[in-house]
Amino acid sequence: AAWLHLARTVVRRAERRMTELATEEVVNDTAMKYVNRLSDHLFVLARILNDGGKTD
Repeated sequence: AAWLHLARTVVRRAERRMTELATEEVVNDTAMKYVNRLSDHLFVLARILNDGGKTD
């Protein structure tokens, strides 16, 4: 799970940089959505690994 959290951190950093870039250049909207969803997916996977999928 720790590796997934680390990967999510890297993806979030990339997302922030893409958002910054979008103020100056055209950035593919699909790519922005994909990176955001990837971050969400990594978070959910890490949560599942941490607690076996039990709800809070």
